[in-house]
Amino acid sequence: MPSSGTSPLPSSPWRFLWMFVRERFLGRAILLNLAAAGGIGLMGMEPVAMRGLVDALAGLSGPGLAGQPPAGSPVWPGGWTSEVMRWFLLLGGLWIASALFNRLRELVDLHTSPALRHAIQVRLFDHLIDHSPRYFQDNFAGNLGQKVKQAGQSAIQILEILTNDIIRIVVILAIGLTLLASAQTLFAGLLVGWTAAHLTLSALLARRCLRLSHAFSEEVSSTTGRMVDIIANAELVRAFARRRQELSGLSDALTGEIARSKELRWFLTRMWFWLFNALLVFQITLIGIAVSEATAGRMSVGDFAMIFSLASIVGTNVWGLSTRMLGFFEQLGILSGALELIVRPHEIPDPPGRPELTVSEGAIRFEEVRFAHPGSDLEKGGAVFDGLSLTIRPGERVALVGPSGAGKSTLVRLLRRQFPLQGGRILIDGQDIAMVSLASLNRAVAEVPQLPSLFHRSIRDNIAYGSEGPDGKGAADGAIRAAAARAHCDRFIEGRAAGYDTVVGERGIQLSGGERQRVAIARAFLKDAPILVLDEATSSLDSETEHLIQDALLDLFEGRTVIAIAHRLSTVTGMDRILYMEKGRILEDGDHATLLRRDGPYARLWRRQVGGFLPDDAGITTMEEAR
Repeated sequence: MPSSGTSPLPSSPWRFLWMFVRERFLGRAILLNLAAAGGIGLMGMEPVAMRGLVDALAGLSGPGLAGQPPAGSPVWPGGWTSEVMRWFLLLGGLWIASALFNRLRELVDLHTSPALRHAIQVRLFDHLIDHSPRYFQDNFAGNLGQKVKQAGQSAIQILEILTNDIIRIVVILAIGLTLLASAQTLFAGLLVGWTAAHLTLSALLARRCLRLSHAFSEEVSSTTGRMVDIIANAELVRAFARRRQELSGLSDALTGEIARSKELRWFLTRMWFWLFNALLVFQITLIGIAVSEATAGRMSVGDFAMIFSLASIVGTNVWGLSTRMLGFFEQLGILSGALELIVRPHEIPDPPGRPELTVSEGAIRFEEVRFAHPGSDLEKGGAVFDGLSLTIRPGERVALVGPSGAGKSTLVRLLRRQFPLQGGRILIDGQDIAMVSLASLNRAVAEVPQLPSLFHRSIRDNIAYGSEGPDGKGAADGAIRAAAARAHCDRFIEGRAAGYDTVVGERGIQLSGGERQRVAIARAFLKDAPILVLDEATSSLDSETEHLIQDALLDLFEGRTVIAIAHRLSTVTGMDRILYMEKGRILEDGDHATLLRRDGPYARLWRRQVGGFLPDDAGITTMEEAR
């Protein structure tokens, strides 16, 4: 399985494709070329055999005994002469041998194209998954997956054209020029001029068509994205009774798609009309000249048959290549677009060879951390953090509270190295997290987010995701059930017909918000990391379940450094420290009782939550009065 330690991927489609061919498929690519050359080369000799056969047959109807072989010529049963038999066997042998070469090529391709597509898609996905969270926020997940699939498919189609169509046209032109020059130089010149003009025109038209194809593709992507967006928010559409409006908007978008489609199809119709007519003109001209030469006695009937057959073979292959040019440029454009989107430098690089993070105590230190989101000017007050320093002792349980936009979630994401710092550093047990492997950092931190992510898999698989187990094959069933019980998942799981095999649906849609959060907590139990991050981990739970989960979390807290983000202050009253944050600064630091006695921002926030919508002067001033 590839890893981040593999060689970097080129962004150029030619270098990208060559890298894979060179590393794993060079021998098979050469064999594909040889098989294609052999197949068309033998087929290119068909006109020679046809000329010999026709001349041999013409000899039977010459002066003297019409329809009889020349005197002294051996005769086979049925009146076949040895010369007729020789040319006939040669012609049949060429056909059979050419077909065998073509079948050989197909057999080699059977073991090349699928493997190449697999290798490309795996390597691209390996690079894709190492992009930063911001990258995935800026791009549709469906579009990224589609690009990976398209890149693999486009690569094998480009390889097919290079190792089949291009080779075939080169070989057949070489044979055609040789044979036509032997008959008459005029024919060779006509073939060269027409082929060059035809392929040049085909390339120019294909490039023009490619722009129209891209415009149509963009329309299709836009309408598809709009449709997926509506489907994903079907419940919202239903809730606001906006079906007609959404349908109308989608219909308008599809109208634009139809217009681009008609424009593309009309251009294709005109392009094929002119190119095919050019092919007919070439063949008619070539054969017409050959007829004139034959009737004038300057060419034998066999030569005429050779030219007729050769014109058909060359014309068919040139036409085939010209029709493939559109597909070639289109697939090249698709591959280029996929590489442009996916093969970007990682925002947070993780080069191979970095040391593993070793967590023995779990001490965390933020030193003069400076960070601003993209588009914000760090020097003009746009920073989330501007010189933030914070020390969290080993095993300490710290809560982050404050209004939205204070920087609580950003602080946790920086700890997970999900965003690059503009200044300062973050240390875990004295190790700069920017200098250790990202995988080891992620293994050291377990997180229960406010909106847990679940795979469209079974509950068992989603919980087991927290641990690979000692054998690398996943956690044992007993460990999964124990984690589920500690997170109070077991009751709702066993209440379902499929139990732990229940498939949760896309993003866990088959589970309630509280059930999804409990599955995420069970996953954290199973991961057993030394540092635990909770981002509103009980926000979707009812009061009774919240109480049960808090008891379970107390067990999970033991021996771990804990950072908990909370808006419901009732969930953090038992924490060792509470940090009240506003605008990226820590305004207060202390335990619950200490902060209440200070009667600062935290105490005011506490009174609002305990007193509901009562004003600050409603008389609730201390924790005891709030109770």
